[in-house]
Amino acid sequence: MTSLTSNPKLQLAATAVVSAAVAAGAVLTLQRLQRDDRVSHRKQSVPVSGAPNNDPLPQSVTRVGPLPRPDKEDEHNQALAHRAQNGDFDDELILEQLARNRVFLGDAGLAKLREAFVIVVGCGGVGSHACATLARSGVSRLRLIDFDQVTLSSLNRHAVATLADVGLPKVQCLQRRLVAVTPWVLFDLRLQKFDASVADDLLGDWEMEGDSTRRRPDFVIDAIDNIESKVELLKYCHDHGLPVISAMGAGTKSDPTRVMVGDIGASFEDPLSRATRRRLKLQGVNSGIPVVYSTEKMTEGKATLLPLPDEEFQKGAVGELGVLPDFRVRILPVLGTMPAVFGYTAANHVILKLTGYPMDYQPAKARDKMYESILAYVQASEEKLVRMFEGGPTDVCIGLKVPITPGDIAFVVEEAFRGRSAVTGIPTKLMLIRWRKPERSTLVRIGEQGTKDEQKSSDLRLRDLVCMTKEEAVRHQKEVLHGEKRLEDLYNQEVIERVETYQKEAEAYERFR
Repeated sequence: MTSLTSNPKLQLAATAVVSAAVAAGAVLTLQRLQRDDRVSHRKQSVPVSGAPNNDPLPQSVTRVGPLPRPDKEDEHNQALAHRAQNGDFDDELILEQLARNRVFLGDAGLAKLREAFVIVVGCGGVGSHACATLARSGVSRLRLIDFDQVTLSSLNRHAVATLADVGLPKVQCLQRRLVAVTPWVLFDLRLQKFDASVADDLLGDWEMEGDSTRRRPDFVIDAIDNIESKVELLKYCHDHGLPVISAMGAGTKSDPTRVMVGDIGASFEDPLSRATRRRLKLQGVNSGIPVVYSTEKMTEGKATLLPLPDEEFQKGAVGELGVLPDFRVRILPVLGTMPAVFGYTAANHVILKLTGYPMDYQPAKARDKMYESILAYVQASEEKLVRMFEGGPTDVCIGLKVPITPGDIAFVVEEAFRGRSAVTGIPTKLMLIRWRKPERSTLVRIGEQGTKDEQKSSDLRLRDLVCMTKEEAVRHQKEVLHGEKRLEDLYNQEVIERVETYQKEAEAYERFR
């Protein structure tokens, strides 16, 4: 029998294993030393308490200072940027660099762009491409907000990051690379997670040392992928009249032809958009915020959010696995091209808005028609109920109004019932209809009966409705609303409880209508 030590294949395999272990140990040691070196350097840059006051005051903790270890190219680029930002740069060279935009937008349009102050919140895959485009297009003042650092896994989608940038704050990475392209652009870097408690500061006026301009933000780009921060940002912008465009979910998407811009109230087929819309509506924001979203449907074989391993759940406190509280802990599959498409689309919207260029986005007509069709069905079913209870003249329903709008229909169908039948979960041919049979007439009369001052309406509320397929709604109307069957006779307890849960969401939304 051949000895293991004399077997060349086994010797080669053993050598490979040992070499890999040694290499891995060396890499980890180097990374640790580099990290310790960066930490030490940054600690040394912090002024000692009690030091003489003739040194410049330290920057705000949210602002980012100079590169910790600039190379020769960085030093050259920063020196050029310093000159350009202090007026020592030929404006004709800038106009030549922006010549194509100048021809497209006109002199007046480009001038507006060069005077603009834009804030980008979230500088990862989507935000970095939006920021790079704005800088290259002529925007001269950019405030970048992000708490995170560049990682190896983000290089597949980041606009400008290189291996040398791994470990740097994302905001600093963008400034580091973009000053080599547009040295005249002023950057205000904020290394901070956005939330409502710091919104006044992060979204405040432009104020920078050496720049006499004090300017309100002309536009805000929301490129946040955390739902809590996203909703707080959009609510703040809505309440304070700040123009904003929000990028929805680029993760798991693969079809760039399905990316479009539309109002938050009309977006569909996008889980992040749906979740954002639901929370905003519960805070009284129903529309008026443009969003970049994808209408691509998730089908079998396409990427989905990866689940956490079972052993992580067994450890408990899964939420503590995130880098920050309330941040996702599961891996989101992202095709590197799609964040770029979302970022370019958001930046394109901002450029057109700031310069007054004509915009003619394709509306989501198919969805609007669906809501109108559902509203017509609700109107017809309410009229039948009024006739059933009122009897008498056939004209009792003439002029009858239902206190429901297409926007209400969209919320109940898309948010409360998640775009599916509450009975079977089927997502097609959906209708809304009353869930429980009224005990008395649903007709509400205002004004003197039989005169032109009389106003007739149904007492229908959003919390009364249930989402079903058309076939299910016809059966429900016949056997429950106009028949003698109880809900328990047609539906099991699981369906009844599900409907009641969804109706509570609709009830909460009604307070903000």
